[in-house]
Amino acid sequence: MQDPNEDTEWNDILRKKGILPPKEVPKEDEEEELALQQQSVVKTYEDMTLEELQENEDEFSEDDEAAIEMYRQQRLAEWKATQLKNVFGEVVEISGQDYIKEVNKAGDGIWVVLHLYKQGIPLCTLINQHLSMLARKFPQTKFLKSISTTCIPNYPDRNLPTIFVYFEGEMKAQYIGPLVFGGMNLKVEELEWRLSESGAVKTDLEENPKKQIEDKLMSSIRCSLPTGKDSDSEDEDY
Repeated sequence: MQDPNEDTEWNDILRKKGILPPKEVPKEDEEEELALQQQSVVKTYEDMTLEELQENEDEFSEDDEAAIEMYRQQRLAEWKATQLKNVFGEVVEISGQDYIKEVNKAGDGIWVVLHLYKQGIPLCTLINQHLSMLARKFPQTKFLKSISTTCIPNYPDRNLPTIFVYFEGEMKAQYIGPLVFGGMNLKVEELEWRLSESGAVKTDLEENPKKQIEDKLMSSIRCSLPTGKDSDSEDEDY
């Protein structure tokens, strides 16, 4: 009796006619074919983000799951590596030569806060102290400082302190001169709130801390003002 799995021209003709069943695929060939399918699945979804993988999860067959999960873990690891790479945590001093590299080419998704200052200006010193605290609190934001005239030649001292905020190399906000910061009474929370309004940091403050101070000030002024009744009694004494 002839072997139906034998590779002969006659058996091929019988298989085409449906007289013989399809040739059995060896187990090793099945495993190789499955591996190729998984590679194909990965290649199909290799350009997807983690969010897109999750959105299309229902479209994956059971055979896809192992390959997709492997690819998802790979993308997650790459994302975590990027996040770790973008941890700063301190205020870095730069010169004018560093400006393009550190500010304009900071990278995708990177917020940059640049403080232009000069030694001997008390408010500049105070802001540098505040920025050091904020750099530790918001390590995903890149905090820089530079002596004003080394960064911008002939930059006037009357404009100090100056803070520029950039996102992906594009300026988003600028704070110029002592009046903008409210002088030496500036609190670190107020500076944090100001930077959060520009988008540079994601604050956990619920409202502007300066507003609370202003409300307390107005309240104390109202309490110190004489009431109408007190004024009348004082007039009667004259």
